[in-house]
Amino acid sequence: MPDAAGAAQPVTSVLPARGTLLGFDFGLARIGVACGELETGHASPLTTLREESNDARFAAIGRLIADWRPVALVVGLPAHLDGREHELTARCRRFANQLHGRFALPVHAVDERLSSVAAEAGLVDAGVRGWRERKAVLDAAAACLILQTFLDSNRHAHP
Repeated sequence: MPDAAGAAQPVTSVLPARGTLLGFDFGLARIGVACGELETGHASPLTTLREESNDARFAAIGRLIADWRPVALVVGLPAHLDGREHELTARCRRFANQLHGRFALPVHAVDERLSSVAAEAGLVDAGVRGWRERKAVLDAAAACLILQTFLDSNRHAHP
């Protein structure tokens, strides 16, 4: 969970030295997904889920988990710049709890303040032109930033 300053705190459960993680940028319409590796400390955008029903969303997540076999999951928690909870914070916590309950994997939360803004800026810098083109990959890019934040904080907490 984020600390008072909003930074991702070191994980309390011991993570293995190697293994895949899946990161999620939860949204009401879309869920961005990224994958990362503990050994390399590197995250990459994976996909954006656009399923409308919860059952379809969790079925799609289940397929990703079966394919990638992660050792843990990471979910971004939105907050306002001053640290107050965002309108979606409670929904993101519920999503994290559902992931844990359905898939019996450790789930870690990371402060995702400005992840979508930073992801969009990165896509513009990478030459992804036009809002429609950026929107198609924005959520996965934001999930990548969330997961990279977790990987970076975990590496600094466990040198």
